[in-house]
Amino acid sequence: MSATPAAERGTTTVAERAVRRIAERAATEALAPGEVEVRRGSAVVRGRRAEVGVTVALPYPAVLDEAGERVRSHVADRTARLTGLAVPSARVRVRELRVRVREEAEATAAGPAGPPAADEAVAAASEQVVEPTGGSRARRPWSPRRFPVAVLAFGGAAVCGLFLYDVVSVHAAGRPPARWRGRLTEWLTTHGPDSGTWPGAALAAAVFLLGVWLLVLALTPGRRRALPMAGPAAGVRAVLDRRAVAALLRDAVAELPGLTRVRVGVGRRRARVRAGLAFGDLESARRTVAETAEEALAACGLARPPRLRVRVRAEPAWRAPVPPEADVPATAAGATPGSTPR
Repeated sequence: MSATPAAERGTTTVAERAVRRIAERAATEALAPGEVEVRRGSAVVRGRRAEVGVTVALPYPAVLDEAGERVRSHVADRTARLTGLAVPSARVRVRELRVRVREEAEATAAGPAGPPAADEAVAAASEQVVEPTGGSRARRPWSPRRFPVAVLAFGGAAVCGLFLYDVVSVHAAGRPPARWRGRLTEWLTTHGPDSGTWPGAALAAAVFLLGVWLLVLALTPGRRRALPMAGPAAGVRAVLDRRAVAALLRDAVAELPGLTRVRVGVGRRRARVRAGLAFGDLESARRTVAETAEEALAACGLARPPRLRVRVRAEPAWRAPVPPEADVPATAAGATPGSTPR
């Protein structure tokens, strides 16, 4: 009885899903129990190497660099030890900070009622969810328009000061009027809007457009880059910059395996996500990108989330994945199973 060499007995493949689950569980073990919450995890396995990443929520207050380094090192070491793969490093993204609600509830509930009341207060505090009120409609904050107002005020003050200086010099010092004021008065009397000449009509049109522009600035809120968020209560207003929303969407989609480049554009009503796929199934990647982007957009807490448009294109080096049954060698034509083709 001959023994089969170890290299010919088969191979062991660790799925990316298993590596991701291990990395997520390892992140929760890095600090004290319950201190770290994992929002999302990712894993890419290439041969005997694995690249893992986790998005976590850390307790507040916490030293971010120290806590992040502890989570990163623990995730890398624990994942490598349990999977047998080489994990050079781990990516840790701190998405938010959480207040220790349980400790505060225990301190508040401690009193004559005893432990049962404390347990009920802790459960109520940990399960409380703040919902946005639907009574008031979230609107963009009103812009103070400092720059247009400053330019207009400076220009008006300069013109009025120039005319005032000439008038005061004429009536107080007895000087003759300035030549430019006389020429300007003479030109206006001969080139008015009703004179039929184009300079007067052009000047009137410019003044009209300036007035329309000032009315638009006065009647519109401005701050087109700010997206209103759903306030937790009446009187509480918050906004989120569109560039911040685009960065959150880009970071969430970029963690998905198989994507090489991600472009995100966020407008007031639409959000566009464009990604390039290097390997993997195209339809599956498109669905995954859409689901991930929708979750990230919903997590922003916007009052009116923009419509999401997702487009995933295959890179030039992309090849369609081979189905599992295509890996089995086909039987030679005209040969029966068990026979040797000639």
